[in-house]
Amino acid sequence: MTTSIPEMSIGYQQVVEALGDAVVVADADGIITLWNSAAERLFGFTKTDALGKSLVLIIPERLRQRHWAGYDKAMASGDTRRGRDLLRVPALHKDGRTLSIAFTVGLLFGQEGKVTGIAAVIRDDSDHFDQEQKLRKIFADEHDLRRALAEL
Repeated sequence: MTTSIPEMSIGYQQVVEALGDAVVVADADGIITLWNSAAERLFGFTKTDALGKSLVLIIPERLRQRHWAGYDKAMASGDTRRGRDLLRVPALHKDGRTLSIAFTVGLLFGQEGKVTGIAAVIRDDSDHFDQEQKLRKIFADEHDLRRALAEL
């Protein structure tokens, strides 16, 4: 039994919507073209809020210049510096708070082999980040304690 292209398309849409992780796709200019229900839950922006808008919607102001430099380079070169590594960065929620997210990205290519955009699978990493920060503080405090004891 073969599956027609429209049936496969519906199947892919259902998969993307069924995922617990946010799926965000943007074109080569950074305009959001796909925003699943998990992205709505994670970032607080509805599909109506996000579709057709720039990725700056979820990028903290202080990171935008660095983001666009990397994004533009990836679009031009057809390669991401990080490959398929898990990336961890801050992001913005609709209510203005900062989230810690973990994500992987993949470049999307057109028929001529030119980069047409990027797809990201994203999850909330805030708990992991908070635990890491607590451990860093504990170990920094321990280092300070050892140094103080050595000076006695």
